[in-house]
Amino acid sequence: MRTSQRDRLVEAMLRLVARRGYAATSVPDVIAAARVSRNAFYAQFADKEACFLAGCERDLPELIDSIRTAASGAGDRWSEALRLGMAAYLRWWQERPEYAQAYFVELPRAGERAVEQRDAAYRPFLDMFGALAARARLEDPSLPPLRAAVPRLIVYGITEFIASEVREGRVTTLTSSAGDLYHYTVALLAGPDHGIATTPSA
Repeated sequence: MRTSQRDRLVEAMLRLVARRGYAATSVPDVIAAARVSRNAFYAQFADKEACFLAGCERDLPELIDSIRTAASGAGDRWSEALRLGMAAYLRWWQERPEYAQAYFVELPRAGERAVEQRDAAYRPFLDMFGALAARARLEDPSLPPLRAAVPRLIVYGITEFIASEVREGRVTTLTSSAGDLYHYTVALLAGPDHGIATTPSA
């Protein structure tokens, strides 16, 4: 019962934040939408922020798994792993528009703890791009060493691009940007001319 109530509270929080914004969403709103008692809310969460942060991080392991599963079909080809993983990433968010609104648009507005949580959530993506860069250099030893800031440039750049798309109401067409984001990432990981002849489909 407790797990069920927690899930209902998290779902209600994400839904209301996506529709109203974080600042305009109150604990009583969430309690009413989740159809639980005030005591049930505070048995699970210390405050509104804690509930929202729990919602924003809850499904991220599923996202990571979906990317890795998609990329595993590429064999040893790092650029194909990138293409498949990028498409899976965009598709995952495209299929969850309310979650995307809450995560990309509202989370940065929710305070210092929220920003710290999102920074921590970047780590698996930074590691993935670092691993892809290493695979690229095994495939082509002539590539120069990866500059330390590159994984962060990729992650922060893609995150802000998606946030902009979500703010502009284009979350349902995120996969249409797969090709552009693929080439942006390849250019940073391996150079602007690497793999430019092949434009991936979404």
